[in-house]
Amino acid sequence: MKDVQAFQHLGGRRYRENRGVFYDEFEVGDIIEHRPGRTVTETDNVWQSLLALNNHPLHIDHAYARTTEFGRPLVSSLVTLSIVGGMSTNGTSAKAIANLGWESIRLPNPVFVGDTLYAETEVVAMRPSRSRPTAGIVTFETKGLKDDGTLVVVFTRSALIPLGGGIDPA
Repeated sequence: MKDVQAFQHLGGRRYRENRGVFYDEFEVGDIIEHRPGRTVTETDNVWQSLLALNNHPLHIDHAYARTTEFGRPLVSSLVTLSIVGGMSTNGTSAKAIANLGWESIRLPNPVFVGDTLYAETEVVAMRPSRSRPTAGIVTFETKGLKDDGTLVVVFTRSALIPLGGGIDPA
């Protein structure tokens, strides 16, 4: 990644936190480790499950979940995706003009309450925007991992991101 600065000097001893990265600061092959991690709670799972109208008992009914192969409630995949997607935003698309889409989402392993998740993102493709000369499209592959390294989610998404000389929406 090209000289990304965490703070903008405003003068004297005053600084502004700089969120996100401009298009021309990325390079294909860059890998960003997103921190801090996030431990999934019972509240995360129940609230998101009910908010999304996902009332499958495997997510919200401990008695039912004990009768399954897992023996306890599974965290809803929407919770896992939301946490990992959110963790990746500052380092990938905080300056984005638009999130353009999700191409694939895979959930290879379950997540349980108490698991701590971390995320990392690789820049897999870049191209100038055909319709906006002051922006480009960056495609990312983001992985969510438990603290023991177990892969729990992987997805690809693209965002329209301004060039460094463009308007910073942040």
